[in-house]
Amino acid sequence: MGQQLKFALLGLSFQELTGIAGSLGQPSYRARQLYQAIYRQRRWDLQTVSTLPLEFRNQLAQQGYGIGLPEIEKKFSSSDGTIRYLIAFTDGRSVETVWMPEGDGGEAGDGSEADPEVPSEPALPRNQRGGWQQGKFQRATICISSQAGCAVNCQFCMTALLGLERNLTAGEIVGQVLTVLNDRQVSVDRERVNLVFMGQGEPFLNYENFMQAVRLLSDAEGVGVPVSRMTVSTSGIVPRIHDFGKEPIRPKLAISLNASNDAVRTGIMPLNKKWDLETLLAAAREFPLRSRERLTFEYVLLDGVNDEPQHAREVVELIRGVRAKVNLIALNPGPEIDFKTPQESRVLAFQKVLRDAGIPAYIRRPRGRDIYAACGQLKRTV
Repeated sequence: MGQQLKFALLGLSFQELTGIAGSLGQPSYRARQLYQAIYRQRRWDLQTVSTLPLEFRNQLAQQGYGIGLPEIEKKFSSSDGTIRYLIAFTDGRSVETVWMPEGDGGEAGDGSEADPEVPSEPALPRNQRGGWQQGKFQRATICISSQAGCAVNCQFCMTALLGLERNLTAGEIVGQVLTVLNDRQVSVDRERVNLVFMGQGEPFLNYENFMQAVRLLSDAEGVGVPVSRMTVSTSGIVPRIHDFGKEPIRPKLAISLNASNDAVRTGIMPLNKKWDLETLLAAAREFPLRSRERLTFEYVLLDGVNDEPQHAREVVELIRGVRAKVNLIALNPGPEIDFKTPQESRVLAFQKVLRDAGIPAYIRRPRGRDIYAACGQLKRTV
């Protein structure tokens, strides 16, 4: 069916699938069976969906419909268990999706059930099927791309070197998750999986498709990952931060801060010319947080650029009064990146200034650096 596929069903809502079923003379409950086959059962071929009558499956195929799951083009395995997937779409474009058993500590202190510090249900026996058997993890994180390439042009990020190629559809965003879950044989019902929209691209510059993907991924009748186990990172698209705060269903928010003053931030994040720190922090202060939730500020430490104790003291003043925590990320180096990774002592000194001021500050451990899978390294390196 590959070449005959004109229309992908993956990415469509239950209401949209109901419309398709109705147009083909099928009762509404067939749409629910189709919806569950795509998102809950994670089928890749309509002909394998035995809950649907053969007549309906043939009707869909004749109309050019198919599920439309992306394919794994290549995968790279790290010594620490991280896997970087090159996920290919039908137009030849590809993006990266990263599987991290045990995560990278990014959720620590955010006050949600994804937080490793929050007591969780006991691990399942290792002899059960699925990811526990494969990787013996207690929790895992999937890092998802929202665009092919990126237009934001952060100077320390390898993805910026690609430029923006195009937005991903909601189906392509969801498809990354389903493809990785299938490859790892993971049951979302039985195993803890966190999702972070921190791969290629700026999610808030593909806002509608990103939010549609969130709704599909979080639907209990669909993929079934609670939004409390999802985090989205933005470089600071201020109008969309306001929009995001009004969403009835939304992941947690992380803002890429990366500098303590406008001069430094504009130098490493040109986006700061459009929405400076004063504007960004005003949006952060107005953002409606749920009970126990903390906003996350991410801060990539660049040796000799933004990692001095004075910078840390400036961060304290910047975010004073915000219910927030800070994730510190020592630069993950790569070709064509002109910055250096600071020494561990400088990272720890920066963290100490924040913590002494009463700000929860965590150091995100790098995952998959040896396969260019770590934060800021996603450039489809082969």
